[in-house]
Amino acid sequence: MTAVEFPAPVGAPAAPVERVAAPGVARDRRPLLPTVVLWAGLLVAFAATCAVRGLPTDRVVLLGWVLAGLGVHAATQGPRRLGRLLLDWLPLVAVLLAYDASRGLADGLGMPVHVEELADADRWLGGGVLPTVWLQEHVQADAWKAVATLIYSSHFVVTPLVLGVLWVRDRERWARCARLVVGLSVAGLVTYVLYPAAPPWLAARDEVIEPVARISSSGWEVLGLPKAGVLLDAGQGQVNLVAAMPSLHTAFAALMCAVLLPMARWTWQRVALVAYAVLMPVVLVWGGEHYVVDTLLGAAYAVGIFLAMPSLERAGRAVLRRAAGSAPALPWRA
Repeated sequence: MTAVEFPAPVGAPAAPVERVAAPGVARDRRPLLPTVVLWAGLLVAFAATCAVRGLPTDRVVLLGWVLAGLGVHAATQGPRRLGRLLLDWLPLVAVLLAYDASRGLADGLGMPVHVEELADADRWLGGGVLPTVWLQEHVQADAWKAVATLIYSSHFVVTPLVLGVLWVRDRERWARCARLVVGLSVAGLVTYVLYPAAPPWLAARDEVIEPVARISSSGWEVLGLPKAGVLLDAGQGQVNLVAAMPSLHTAFAALMCAVLLPMARWTWQRVALVAYAVLMPVVLVWGGEHYVVDTLLGAAYAVGIFLAMPSLERAGRAVLRRAAGSAPALPWRA
């Protein structure tokens, strides 16, 4: 099942299931030397890249590393598995690359940028005080800066990593997760085009609101990894700066929580997933990246896409059935 395919309806013939060897039964052994060489080469390339450019934080670069790892994994299992990797991932990668490219163009379409109304909404929520200003004045511990930076930067890592692990372990879950990721990305992009909105740090730079610093990457200095912060800032300088509404950082944190919660076996795993989804918007507001209303709408987008996807899948299957039924019969099937 690829990311753009829909699950088979109830009652349809089941797809062939891959046989797994029973305990105690020997499985086919892959050549050890090529596997070791491929993984060692990938690890050396990753380490060399980190030494030269710092830790990768750009989403496209990270997706490339995840695909490289999946490619090594698939190559050690034979050409059919490698072909399946390309068939599954190429459509998804094309959509996400198009999304990233279009983000940088959305702010040049002439729509007015919204600034003051978002700040006014946050002041109303904060009882007359901007939550971002209050947090930056009262939360300044180095330990928090380090944790906040890791949480903020995890946005660029978690989704590609989850998709990669799901593809290896459960391709049906991977396909559904991929559709959720695409749906959420498209919904966010449409909103960015129709409602460009400035984040707090940009509004403060233009003196529309009180002074607000952009400090989401300040923890890299605390962690002793300044190159990672420089690379992250360079990557952010190439995207749409007025794409604050909704907060897709919040949306994807909530979406990954919803996707992974049913698979969590232990209480600490469930607590960690929920804590991640809750802490992400706090970090974003503290760091000057988003207003509270941005994060609330981002969470609402994630919940809406997650709940609507089954209906969208059924509608997609119905469209495919009608298209198949209206297709002219081939001569040899007449």
